[in-house]
Amino acid sequence: MTGGALAALCVALGAAAPAHAQTEGNGFLFKTPHGSFAVRGGYSYAFAGSDIFSFTKRELTLNGGDFNAFTFGADLAIRLSPRFDAVVGSAYAGTNTPSEFREFLDQNNAPIQQTTTFQRVPITASLRFYLMPRGRAIGRFAWVPAAFTPYVDVGGGAMWCRFRQQGDFVDQSTMNVFTDTFSSSGFTPEAHATVGTEFSLGPRFALTGEARYTWAKAQPGSDFAGFDKIDLSGIAATAGLAVRF
Repeated sequence: MTGGALAALCVALGAAAPAHAQTEGNGFLFKTPHGSFAVRGGYSYAFAGSDIFSFTKRELTLNGGDFNAFTFGADLAIRLSPRFDAVVGSAYAGTNTPSEFREFLDQNNAPIQQTTTFQRVPITASLRFYLMPRGRAIGRFAWVPAAFTPYVDVGGGAMWCRFRQQGDFVDQSTMNVFTDTFSSSGFTPEAHATVGTEFSLGPRFALTGEARYTWAKAQPGSDFAGFDKIDLSGIAATAGLAVRF
């Protein structure tokens, strides 16, 4: 590194440090946070209660647990008052599970195989209520976060979903084996309710943990004509990291 570049780096670091110190002290902030940004991950349990899942589990070597998935997401919260936030966020949960027909083999006595894809992507808006004060003001400027703060929120939005089966299938009227793809995807309304808590790691960072119940059903596409609405409901448990700003 040249002497000029080193000097420029030192100047930049020196300028950045006072700017950071203006908003954060030793265990407190110099202002009440305007909001937070959180990333989270965990596990999503799918109810899979509609007849399309019952048919799939009956005909193929799949069970209810094959539609559960790891999930990850992010939330942006804007402070409305000491106890309320407006929250927008999104998440993803998806599986790609190989299977075989339970009762049929092909003409070579080999398994008839396919893959079932089940994906859910909610895009949501919520109103969050904190059950305890999130922190306390000291004097006119300093704000100290609480050690932990439980919350609840309710909201709604839209969920993009995909249910797809790709591979080999049996025409049970002729017993012929054929290759095809059956797919249904699109957006549908969703509603949700959440309970959670924040554990402060300092003035700016917090660990989060929450459980969310989601309700949604989607009209199947033409490839699955004759089936009831696809059940997209479930419960997700996640943990994450939030940054106050």
